[in-house]
Amino acid sequence: MNNTTSSQNTILIIDDLPDNLLMLFDLLTKQNFKVLAAKNGPKGLQAAEFAQPELILLDVMMPGMDGFEVCQKLKANENTRDIPVIFMTALTETVDKLKGFRQGAADYITKPVQQEEVLARIHTHLKIRQQQKQIQFQNEQLQERTRLLEERTRELERRNLELDAFAHTVAHGLKNPLCGINTLADLLLSEDCANHHATSLKRLKMILLSSHKMFNLIEALLMLAGVSRQSEVHIQRLNMAEIVHQVQQRLTLMVKEYQGHILVPNQWPVAVGYAPWVEEIWFNFLSNGLKYGGQPPHLEVGADLSTDGTVRFWVKDNGKGLSPEAQQRLFTPFTRLHSKVEGHGLGLSIVQRIAERLGGQVGVDSEMGQGSQFYFTLPEANPQEIE
Repeated sequence: MNNTTSSQNTILIIDDLPDNLLMLFDLLTKQNFKVLAAKNGPKGLQAAEFAQPELILLDVMMPGMDGFEVCQKLKANENTRDIPVIFMTALTETVDKLKGFRQGAADYITKPVQQEEVLARIHTHLKIRQQQKQIQFQNEQLQERTRLLEERTRELERRNLELDAFAHTVAHGLKNPLCGINTLADLLLSEDCANHHATSLKRLKMILLSSHKMFNLIEALLMLAGVSRQSEVHIQRLNMAEIVHQVQQRLTLMVKEYQGHILVPNQWPVAVGYAPWVEEIWFNFLSNGLKYGGQPPHLEVGADLSTDGTVRFWVKDNGKGLSPEAQQRLFTPFTRLHSKVEGHGLGLSIVQRIAERLGGQVGVDSEMGQGSQFYFTLPEANPQEIE
């Protein structure tokens, strides 16, 4: 037998016969168990409550409080209910054994007891008990980790909301005075240019250009904060052809500046979402394609139905492509991969947040020298809702 294990365990024997107590006490002591003995039910209950043994050997046929009642009280006590109880009895009827199991017994030993059988059953149930304690400990650790994770998640959500609220407040507060600066610079430039010194004229143009950049950054911050702050959005079937057309109208001057070309399909799968936000996704994808695509940029727009109930919308460019390292940093706020082109690095992070709020995802497929395909997914419209 495993003496190393048994020396760490306490066994409580409850039996009214002194000979049985002495025999079991001697047997288990030799096996390096710590042994406690009680000669009746009430004393056994007190010993179990006080000592918290790892296992109890319980005689069934005792005067006064029999073993069935003792077992019932042990299992009703939250301090002793998990201690395994092995009945010792001369009763051989199945109905008696079933009664014992109903009271919560873990096992039976038939009297007269055989020493090898006693030791085998004890070690088996102690091993089971040890495994149960280990599982319980692991569950408690897991519950604690889950609780801490939930607390940290709530704290991060709270801080994110505070940051979004701060960004919204600051951006909104800067927007009005910036509009005033922009308007004044426009007025000064619209006056007779002959009245302006060349250096002053150049500085006015720099002021106007900088104010436009700041205005675009503020608009992006307001959009980024608004996606998180807006608790409810009106999700509906999207007219994607109309949304993309609106974006093309917004990009007219940019298309002309970069001498770009945008190829759009005649038909679109029907998805659901929030049109103003989806328009912002397309605007970011297409404007980035014009800036970072080929020379001149040639953009192809399309959509595919997926087997998971979503629609995958994409923009493919003819640019140089992106390295795996660049793709990993692509959707990080304030990250710009192309230092030669003006920007603030918020566009794609806005796209990601919008898509996730609408139940979709964003991503990119790219290889060096093969261009890039930027995509976002949205839930497909229910066919019964499609006109």
